[in-house]
Amino acid sequence: MADGAPRIRIDKWLWYARFFKTRSLAAKLVGAGHVRVNGTKASKPAQNVSPGDVLTFAQGKVIRVVRIEATGERRGPAPEAQALYFDMTEKQENVPANPKFEGKGRPDKKARRALDLTRKQDTL
Repeated sequence: MADGAPRIRIDKWLWYARFFKTRSLAAKLVGAGHVRVNGTKASKPAQNVSPGDVLTFAQGKVIRVVRIEATGERRGPAPEAQALYFDMTEKQENVPANPKFEGKGRPDKKARRALDLTRKQDTL
Protein backbone atom coordinates (compact mmCIF):
# COMPACT_ATOMS: atom_id res chain seq x y z
CA MET A 1 0.00 0.00 0.00
CA ALA A 2 1.13 3.53 -0.66
CA ASP A 3 1.93 5.78 2.27
CA GLY A 4 -0.67 8.31 1.08
CA ALA A 5 -3.56 5.81 1.28
CA PRO A 6 -6.14 6.72 3.92
CA ARG A 7 -6.06 4.35 6.88
CA ILE A 8 -8.56 3.75 9.69
CA ARG A 9 -8.79 1.52 12.75
CA ILE A 10 -10.45 -1.80 11.95
CA ASP A 11 -13.00 -1.60 14.80
CA LYS A 12 -14.00 1.89 13.74
CA TRP A 13 -14.41 0.84 10.10
CA LEU A 14 -16.56 -2.19 11.03
CA TRP A 15 -18.77 0.14 13.05
CA TYR A 16 -18.93 2.77 10.26
CA ALA A 17 -19.91 0.07 7.74
CA ARG A 18 -22.72 -1.01 10.10
CA PHE A 19 -21.58 -4.60 10.54
CA PHE A 20 -21.82 -4.16 14.33
CA LYS A 21 -24.21 -2.13 16.41
CA THR A 22 -21.51 -0.65 18.65
CA ARG A 23 -17.83 0.01 18.26
CA SER A 24 -17.10 -1.94 21.44
CA LEU A 25 -18.72 -5.08 19.94
CA ALA A 26 -16.48 -4.71 16.90
CA ALA A 27 -13.44 -4.23 19.14
CA LYS A 28 -14.30 -7.37 21.15
CA LEU A 29 -14.56 -9.47 17.98
CA VAL A 30 -11.25 -8.16 16.64
CA GLY A 31 -9.54 -8.52 20.02
CA ALA A 32 -10.67 -12.14 20.27
CA GLY A 33 -8.96 -12.87 16.94
CA HIS A 34 -12.15 -13.56 14.96
CA VAL A 35 -11.38 -11.10 12.15
CA ARG A 36 -8.90 -11.72 9.34
CA VAL A 37 -7.32 -8.96 7.26
CA ASN A 38 -5.97 -10.24 3.95
CA GLY A 39 -5.87 -13.76 5.39
CA THR A 40 -4.01 -12.96 8.63
CA LYS A 41 -5.64 -12.65 12.04
CA ALA A 42 -6.15 -9.14 13.35
CA SER A 43 -5.14 -9.30 17.00
CA LYS A 44 -5.90 -5.76 18.11
CA PRO A 45 -8.71 -3.31 17.37
CA ALA A 46 -6.21 -0.52 16.65
CA GLN A 47 -4.88 -2.27 13.53
CA ASN A 48 -5.18 0.01 10.53
CA VAL A 49 -6.94 -0.98 7.32
CA SER A 50 -7.19 0.81 4.01
CA PRO A 51 -9.11 0.50 0.73
CA GLY A 52 -8.30 -2.76 -1.04
CA ASP A 53 -7.96 -4.85 2.14
CA VAL A 54 -10.15 -7.95 2.39
CA LEU A 55 -11.83 -8.68 5.73
CA THR A 56 -13.22 -12.07 6.78
CA PHE A 57 -15.37 -12.34 9.91
CA ALA A 58 -18.43 -14.04 11.31
CA GLN A 59 -21.66 -12.10 11.54
CA GLY A 60 -24.33 -14.23 13.15
CA LYS A 61 -24.29 -17.61 11.40
CA VAL A 62 -22.82 -16.20 8.18
CA ILE A 63 -19.12 -15.83 7.37
CA ARG A 64 -18.77 -12.43 5.70
CA VAL A 65 -16.00 -11.62 3.20
CA VAL A 66 -15.81 -7.95 2.24
CA ARG A 67 -13.32 -5.79 0.36
CA ILE A 68 -12.90 -2.26 1.70
CA GLU A 69 -13.71 0.35 -0.96
CA ALA A 70 -13.48 3.50 1.19
CA THR A 71 -12.57 4.39 4.76
CA GLY A 72 -15.55 6.61 5.54
CA GLU A 73 -15.68 9.63 7.79
CA ARG A 74 -18.72 8.90 9.94
CA ARG A 75 -21.33 6.28 10.80
CA GLY A 76 -23.98 7.43 8.38
CA PRO A 77 -27.18 5.94 6.98
CA ALA A 78 -27.25 2.43 5.50
CA PRO A 79 -26.78 3.46 1.82
CA GLU A 80 -23.71 5.46 2.80
CA ALA A 81 -22.36 2.52 4.83
CA GLN A 82 -22.91 0.07 1.95
CA ALA A 83 -20.77 2.26 -0.30
CA LEU A 84 -17.77 1.59 1.99
CA TYR A 85 -17.37 -2.06 0.95
CA PHE A 86 -17.91 -4.67 -1.76
CA ASP A 87 -19.53 -7.84 -0.42
CA MET A 88 -17.73 -10.96 -1.70
CA THR A 89 -19.71 -13.36 0.52
CA GLU A 90 -21.00 -16.39 -1.34
CA LYS A 91 -24.77 -16.43 -1.58
CA GLN A 92 -26.40 -19.13 0.54
CA GLU A 93 -29.77 -20.66 -0.19
CA ASN A 94 -32.60 -19.55 2.04
CA VAL A 95 -33.69 -22.24 4.45
CA PRO A 96 -36.96 -21.58 6.26
CA ALA A 97 -36.55 -21.14 10.00
CA ASN A 98 -39.31 -23.60 10.89
CA PRO A 99 -39.75 -26.17 8.16
CA LYS A 100 -43.09 -27.89 7.91
CA PHE A 101 -42.77 -31.60 8.66
CA GLU A 102 -45.12 -33.65 6.55
CA GLY A 103 -47.07 -36.23 8.52
CA LYS A 104 -46.00 -34.92 11.90
CA GLY A 105 -47.83 -32.68 14.30
CA ARG A 106 -51.40 -31.51 14.20
CA PRO A 107 -53.07 -31.52 10.76
CA ASP A 108 -54.44 -28.27 9.37
CA LYS A 109 -58.10 -27.75 8.48
CA LYS A 110 -57.76 -29.04 4.93
CA ALA A 111 -55.96 -32.19 6.09
CA ARG A 112 -58.58 -32.82 8.82
CA ARG A 113 -61.38 -32.65 6.26
CA ALA A 114 -59.53 -35.11 4.03
CA LEU A 115 -59.11 -37.46 7.01
CA ASP A 116 -62.80 -37.18 7.83
CA LEU A 117 -63.73 -38.07 4.25
CA THR A 118 -61.54 -41.16 4.29
CA ARG A 119 -62.98 -42.26 7.64
CA LYS A 120 -66.54 -41.86 6.38
CA GLN A 121 -65.73 -43.92 3.28
CA ASP A 122 -64.19 -46.69 5.40
CA THR A 123 -67.34 -47.01 7.54
CA LEU A 124 -69.65 -47.31 4.54
